[in-house]
Amino acid sequence: MRIAIASDHAGFQLKEALRTWLAEQSRDVLDLGPATDASIDYPGMGRRLAEAVTHGEAERGVILCGSGIGVSIAVNRFPSIRCALVTEPLSARLAREHNDANVLALGARIVGVDMAKACLEAFLVTPFAGGRHQRRVDQLAQLTS
Repeated sequence: MRIAIASDHAGFQLKEALRTWLAEQSRDVLDLGPATDASIDYPGMGRRLAEAVTHGEAERGVILCGSGIGVSIAVNRFPSIRCALVTEPLSARLAREHNDANVLALGARIVGVDMAKACLEAFLVTPFAGGRHQRRVDQLAQLTS
């Protein structure tokens, strides 16, 4: 599974820590930037990540900003994206299991590195349960039609 990762300047340090951690686990990571912590607007980074997931460049995405709120709003504007903003692993697991979330949003000023890793691990290893949840995910896709 290829994982796209991006952030704004506030999420840069956490993005770098997660990118390194994923690479150490031999995960296929597509780093969409930024390359430094210079100020950058989150909507553009959200677009970059959402397009990468939408166009199949990555199966899952991780997007970060200071709170996680701005980037989650940005990527959820794309019909094929189901982004969940989480602060702990149970929500990350349920986002995958019940909602088939394909993007995880994290707030670098909210969660520390270890909690972010735990959330990301839960997000990556949890399969979508399907069944009754599939009907609801299908209904989400119809909301943009």
